[in-house]
Amino acid sequence: MPGRVKSLLVAVFSLFSTLVFARDEGEKDPPQAFDANEVIFGHIMDAHEFHFFSYKGKDGKEHHATIPLPVILYSPQRGFTTFMSSKFHHGHDNYKGYALLTSHKISDWKLDPKKYSAGQIVAVNERGEMDTAVKVYDVSLTRNVVQMILALTLLVWIMLAIAKRYRRGEGVVSAPTGMQNMMETVINFVKDEVAKPNLGHKYEKYLPYLLTVFFFILINNLFGLIPGSANVTGNIAFTMVLALIAFIVILFSSNKHYWGHIFNPPVPGGVKPILVLVEVLGVFTKPFALMIRLFANMVAGHIIIICLISLIFIFGGLNKTIGWGFSPLSVGFVVFIYFIEILVAFLQAFIFTNLAAVFIGQAFEGEHHHEDEHKEEHKGAAA
Repeated sequence: MPGRVKSLLVAVFSLFSTLVFARDEGEKDPPQAFDANEVIFGHIMDAHEFHFFSYKGKDGKEHHATIPLPVILYSPQRGFTTFMSSKFHHGHDNYKGYALLTSHKISDWKLDPKKYSAGQIVAVNERGEMDTAVKVYDVSLTRNVVQMILALTLLVWIMLAIAKRYRRGEGVVSAPTGMQNMMETVINFVKDEVAKPNLGHKYEKYLPYLLTVFFFILINNLFGLIPGSANVTGNIAFTMVLALIAFIVILFSSNKHYWGHIFNPPVPGGVKPILVLVEVLGVFTKPFALMIRLFANMVAGHIIIICLISLIFIFGGLNKTIGWGFSPLSVGFVVFIYFIEILVAFLQAFIFTNLAAVFIGQAFEGEHHHEDEHKEEHKGAAA
């Protein structure tokens, strides 16, 4: 049996190697290599349009199904300029003295990839060359901004509609139904499993903030799973602002016992300087952890899905038989990961909200913990 298995594996890998390195007969010009890096970063990065798919028309040219967004630019030398992003024709044309950078332009113009990235708008001169003397401030409504506005609008509309039903007595004198029932279940979950255990008797004060954070992250997570949409929660600027707001709430919730424990921890004098440094760093690492955790998890899932789809085109570039043969396996894995990402969308909203509640509770519960420590010390002394 081991010999037969070994022979089968050798045959399979030999066939695979033959198909990969063989070229189709009569194929003189190999197709252009598939750039997975450009596709991946084109999806997870911000853009000036919603791009759904591309196709080749009967004229042999590539066409794109997109929704262009407004471009709003300010330059101290040129003033304000506004137009639709469709004027760039996906980076092929310049408009009103500005150009949309693409990976090919960055390579052709020999620009520093650390300073310039695809999708960035730069000023150009009359010859179509980049004009570094003109500063450009891009305040456009990018797809991340538009999608956040849509998510916020949807959240406000849902909450106002549910509040209206409660004012009419629905869900008060009778059982809630439909969307009201689902939202009430989630709200009670956040209240009973997140707010009360971590915030104690002060949970009502912070519950509006926790519910807003939870639903705002959740809606943006779910929106990001729609093909062609923006991965807003996979943007480090978005998670940084959420973490900064949590940091401000934590600071305003703190008391003297919290800061006393940081700058005067109850440890021996020789260890105290080291522990003070650790505690001070902990004040900043908590919001930093909130920022990185949400960002990394939401980016990772999208990258995995795009990589699995890209494998079809990568193998297809080597040999069409391999590309078609790998397609069912790749699509199956994509569907599997997609359902996991739906679970992750809820999970990451819960984790961010729960950790924010934990950190807030630690900030104002210092006095309670301080009293408990004294009680334990008295009990130990009495024993």
